[in-house]
Amino acid sequence: MARTTFSSKGGRVRSTVTTDRAKSSRPVEDVVREMKKGMRKPPGEDYRERSLAIHGLICAYCGREFDHSNRHLLTVHHKDGNHHHNPPDGSNWENLCIYCHDNIHSRELLGDYFDGAAGEKGSSVVYEHGDDSDKRTSSAGILGDKLRNAMKKKEKK
Repeated sequence: MARTTFSSKGGRVRSTVTTDRAKSSRPVEDVVREMKKGMRKPPGEDYRERSLAIHGLICAYCGREFDHSNRHLLTVHHKDGNHHHNPPDGSNWENLCIYCHDNIHSRELLGDYFDGAAGEKGSSVVYEHGDDSDKRTSSAGILGDKLRNAMKKKEKK
């Protein structure tokens, strides 16, 4: 590393650059190896590798098997939803492929949405058909009826 020093003597600023040759003669491989050591995760934080070792390279949902060439497609799903709860026996984990993992989390979001929509507004699912006694609901469903009514209102204006 180069070192720069500044001094002001007699009203002038003078800079001196010196290099430390002893440290710069180290091979690049040693420097990279040393940097990688510092980047390793502390024990207990790499639950993904532990889960893969315990449960194997297989999706717990769809049963698809993976090998070392495509193991990056496996993710660890926390059953209780708490990413900080990582017991050493792996009881809170299940290995899921990225497709099944996305499917499970999107189902939760959709379920929460419908629970919130039904609980707050008293509305029903859009594609639900009315019962036979309700003559206003056609085969297009509630959404079709809402669109038809909106078009009628627009034509009247």
